[in-house]
Amino acid sequence: SKMLRRAARSPSPALAWAALVALSLGLVVLVGSTWLDPSQQLAVAFPRSAARCVGLAGGGGVLSSPSKKRILVTGGTGYIGSHTVVQLLEGGYHVTIVDNLSNSREMVLDRVEKITDKRPEFHRVDLCDEEQLDSLFKKQPKFDAVIHFAGLKAVGESVAQPLRYWQNNVGGSMCLLKMMQKYNCTNLVFSSSATVYGSPHKVPITEDFPLQTTNPYGATKLAIENILRDLAQENNGDNPWKIVLLRYFNPIGAHPSGLIGEDPNGIPNNLLPYISQVAVGRREKLSVFGSDYQTKDGTGVRDYIHVCDLSHGHILALENALFSKRMKNKCEVYNLGTGQGYSVLDMVQAFGKACGKEIPYSLAERRAGDVAECYADPNKAKEELLWTANLGIEDMCRDTWRWQRMNPQGYDDADAAAAAAAAA
Repeated sequence: SKMLRRAARSPSPALAWAALVALSLGLVVLVGSTWLDPSQQLAVAFPRSAARCVGLAGGGGVLSSPSKKRILVTGGTGYIGSHTVVQLLEGGYHVTIVDNLSNSREMVLDRVEKITDKRPEFHRVDLCDEEQLDSLFKKQPKFDAVIHFAGLKAVGESVAQPLRYWQNNVGGSMCLLKMMQKYNCTNLVFSSSATVYGSPHKVPITEDFPLQTTNPYGATKLAIENILRDLAQENNGDNPWKIVLLRYFNPIGAHPSGLIGEDPNGIPNNLLPYISQVAVGRREKLSVFGSDYQTKDGTGVRDYIHVCDLSHGHILALENALFSKRMKNKCEVYNLGTGQGYSVLDMVQAFGKACGKEIPYSLAERRAGDVAECYADPNKAKEELLWTANLGIEDMCRDTWRWQRMNPQGYDDADAAAAAAAAA
């Protein structure tokens, strides 16, 4: 309605606050004569971010017309997976999630439902369990595509536990691909990583750069990419493979509702979750690993991308590649990054500004497997997928801080509240 569009463009502070409070309580809001559902409340409360995170955006937003296609999302309760599931549901897809919950929480499903007013189908399945996976595929109607997020992802941990990473990441992917082939599901979006570029000889990085890795995590991603390239060349008759490899740079941020975000188990391995935990009082200070790199301030430089922009890239990989005639090859690769590099100290300063606090930090030795500088040339994704990263570093820090402020202990806050309610 016109009333809704006016409210979403320029909400009053009172209306924006009411929309956020109502969303957190699972209520609806009345604007004029229009009841706002959860996704519309987000547009009122956070018009800029919501336009990229829910299906209210024009032009480059998620799908404007519903799709009945069935998508299997592995690792769908994880950080990037859950944000992508939100956009899939808002786009009208039927979503089935498989996840072993090794680094995520089942309550994410409740949060996703609160945001979208839809609940994805969920199965607790370990991809390395071929029998379990076979049973799932056998019982389900045919999936139109798979988005494969599931996998271990910490660089430092992979150096300490390489066999675990190879068994889980490559072994699980092999089981998944066997089931996809057996049940004639041959459309795949794979969650790869910029770590496959190793220590790049220059920046920005294009998709045709030499591939080399500096850590076991990156090596597993590259191995899976190679398997998928081989698979795409297979003569599969009337059902050929179509595969999109998305090489992520550094996803950060959270959904603008503050209901879902990154909640690592134990000590965070990634920069922004650690900074945000320092800001909220869970950690004493940040350790900056490496201050002698050949960068502007001696600290590592990375291409940070808002998780909502990143998730949007998966929707466009489906729509403008797998489900269209635009794909030039059976296997295409795209960088998903902003094309802008920020140092660790840049991020400390930006987050301090977002939260209104000084972030204490100390300098430490370099971390094994890290590189000095890494940022993308995202032009191929822009030209072929019609994808652009629109949210800046201020949005990323603000949304991360909102998530952390609303959930100081991450999803553990909800666990504690549920336990208290059950005991009452």
